[in-house]
Amino acid sequence: MFPVRCFTCGAVIAHLWEEYKKKLAEGKSPKEALDELGIERYCCRRMFLTYKSIINEVARFKGAVG
Repeated sequence: MFPVRCFTCGAVIAHLWEEYKKKLAEGKSPKEALDELGIERYCCRRMFLTYKSIINEVARFKGAVG
């Protein structure tokens, strides 16, 4: 679950996540993809570059709580 907003500046960025993944799948570099999407702030760029989905890892423990 990609964050809706940048943790630092609060800009809404979640709507760009799918397009970013599509551009990477097409063979573009992360820099090219972010430039094309208009993500200029380094704090917002960090959100895309460092995101790692952990939902599958967390889902394993769903039944263990409570």
